[in-house]
Amino acid sequence: MSSRVRVLRKQNRLSLEALAERVGVTKSYLSKVERGLSDPSISTALKLAHALNVDVGRLFSDEVEPELITVVRADERTPMGAGTGPGATRYEGIATGLTDKRMVPFMMHPPTDPADLPFKSHAGEEYLFVHEGTAELEFPERTVALGPGDSVYFNSALPHRCRSTGGRPAAVLVVIHDEPSGPADHVPTLP
Repeated sequence: MSSRVRVLRKQNRLSLEALAERVGVTKSYLSKVERGLSDPSISTALKLAHALNVDVGRLFSDEVEPELITVVRADERTPMGAGTGPGATRYEGIATGLTDKRMVPFMMHPPTDPADLPFKSHAGEEYLFVHEGTAELEFPERTVALGPGDSVYFNSALPHRCRSTGGRPAAVLVVIHDEPSGPADHVPTLP
């Protein structure tokens, strides 16, 4: 139960102190529960489950929650976007069935001929890792050449666009992080 409570607390973006207050226990007691040094009473477990928005059975289950670990095989990626034709970027979603994630991972296959590909920008941060081929990540005042194994981490508010520079589209792992702003959370638009 200990690690389960910690994971669920973090998923709910609660501090140790905030959860302890919701449950009506001390911060030090809750810390002991999370470290496996103390077992909560049934009453406290019920309050924990309620505060964490889960069924009390999830607190005691030995099974790993399916939403805590998601494996996506290469042939199970989800085609995304409207990329068709030689000048279009093709996207493949990774872990698209996982809800409430704070990162948006996908594979991008940028075109070799950008054909007036517009610069895009969005809130958050972005990480690109070139898996295969070569590519260029272009910002208004700087262009970064990338080869296999190269990566770039940048603020996504900077206008940017990517193109393949080899004879065929590169395979680029992209991970976008956009801190949710509240109930109207949304997934950032693809670069």
